[in-house]
Amino acid sequence: MSQGFDKRHRELTNASGNLFAGSLRGVEKEALRVNSGGYLSRTSHPVRLGSALSHRYITTDFSEALLEFVTPAFSSTWEALHFLCDIHQFTYDRLGDEMLWVASMPCRIPGDMEIPLAKYGTSNVGRMKTIYRRGLGLRYGRQMQTIAGVHFNYSLAGSFWSRYQQIIGDDRKEDDFRSDHYLRLIRNFRRFGWLVLYLFGASPAMCKSFARDEDLAMPSLNAETWYEPYGTSLRMSDLGYSNQNQSRINISLNNLDSYIRDLSNAIRTPEPEYEKIGVKVDGKYRQLNVNRLQIENEYYSSVRPKRVAASGERPTAALRRGGIEYVEIRSLDINFNDPAGINQNTMRFIEAFLIYCLLEDSAPFDDTSLDETKRNQTQTAKRGRDPKFRLHRDGREVELAVWAREILDKISAIAELIDREEGGESYAQATRLMLDTVNDVETTPSARLLAELRKEDCSFFEYALSLARNHRDYFAEITPLSDDREAEFERETQQSIERQRAIEESDAISLDEYLESYFSSD
Repeated sequence: MSQGFDKRHRELTNASGNLFAGSLRGVEKEALRVNSGGYLSRTSHPVRLGSALSHRYITTDFSEALLEFVTPAFSSTWEALHFLCDIHQFTYDRLGDEMLWVASMPCRIPGDMEIPLAKYGTSNVGRMKTIYRRGLGLRYGRQMQTIAGVHFNYSLAGSFWSRYQQIIGDDRKEDDFRSDHYLRLIRNFRRFGWLVLYLFGASPAMCKSFARDEDLAMPSLNAETWYEPYGTSLRMSDLGYSNQNQSRINISLNNLDSYIRDLSNAIRTPEPEYEKIGVKVDGKYRQLNVNRLQIENEYYSSVRPKRVAASGERPTAALRRGGIEYVEIRSLDINFNDPAGINQNTMRFIEAFLIYCLLEDSAPFDDTSLDETKRNQTQTAKRGRDPKFRLHRDGREVELAVWAREILDKISAIAELIDREEGGESYAQATRLMLDTVNDVETTPSARLLAELRKEDCSFFEYALSLARNHRDYFAEITPLSDDREAEFERETQQSIERQRAIEESDAISLDEYLESYFSSD
């Protein structure tokens, strides 16, 4: 173990009390709505699911067909998973003949302009959300926006930060201390995030309807399927947001002021390629602006520092106001074998991994180390299971399995610490499962998916469609929602519609004025 990690881990081990009590976990899961034949749904967001603008648990992402389920923050992984399953069950009951796609890479999808943008009503904020998505489609292509994933949100309790600050011997304001150490965690997650792609990447193949007009220089598994023979997560490769335009945007993670400054500058700096698109053409908005980023959320990263924003408050303003409140992990593929797309072992491991990232030494990034980190992620996504593949660590090559075992040894120590406080050994068991996956590459989700496609002699589309039907049947057959949960979701659904109506009725300025005001605020 590094001396810094060893010392901080020892101090936490010797500390009294439950250090992790009050830590919060939440999940956001995306899923495409598809018709009974597995084709992208062209229907509007179902009225029985409420308002996508203002529903707390069920909304949409890029497209009307791309649902996003959001759990509250819970004190246990079981509560978060249970709530996520309940959202699925409530949704399935209201989808009619439609289903939810079970993979990160999309179903059989139409041409770009036939993919419907998400709509949020007639309010200024709702119209802004749709314009933003129209801009994403013009900048990156609508098909790319149909790629789905799972996000894991995590925060450590205030009591932990107080105790940890004493251990570190840092007398700064608690907000400043917390933000600085969350950024240390984030830097390390970026450094070691290739491990998440190896362990949980589940998108080594995709339907040929995706980017049908492009030469992807990718081999064919069969007539309808492209794949990377040693790929782990095409979603996290340069097919996704990690494209050339995004890769040129470097946002500092070395301190919060620099992060906010760089993100704000990207939102204010014109991009010649986007200037060609235009903003308002023939009276219709094509995008919010011509800048490198329209808004903060356009910047793609495998992990983001977050704070819950007040109504109308921009993400950077929220961070400036109170510092980092939690981290959002964005590199998890949908687990096609889990009806909810994620399981407790994944959440437990990611939690222990994040605490490890917090305690491990975390040097600031320079251009060289940041480029090395980006290369490791992109290459792991495309060929992480290749026996000849090597990661780069401080300018030297290292085998993925060798480095992974070193990290897992430290994560095991964290898992044991969590288990000591919670009772049982669920976190240690989750970590041992991940070690088994490192030791046997054929047990990775990506390898298992390709093995199934070969065994069944079917396309990615056919296999995912069969699983979608199985998951639909699973949620139809399990114990119905409790009366209280059913009533809670129905109440939220009706209230979301009422909230949208109130927002629309409260607008007192034009859309042009609203956008001018929004972008002039800090």
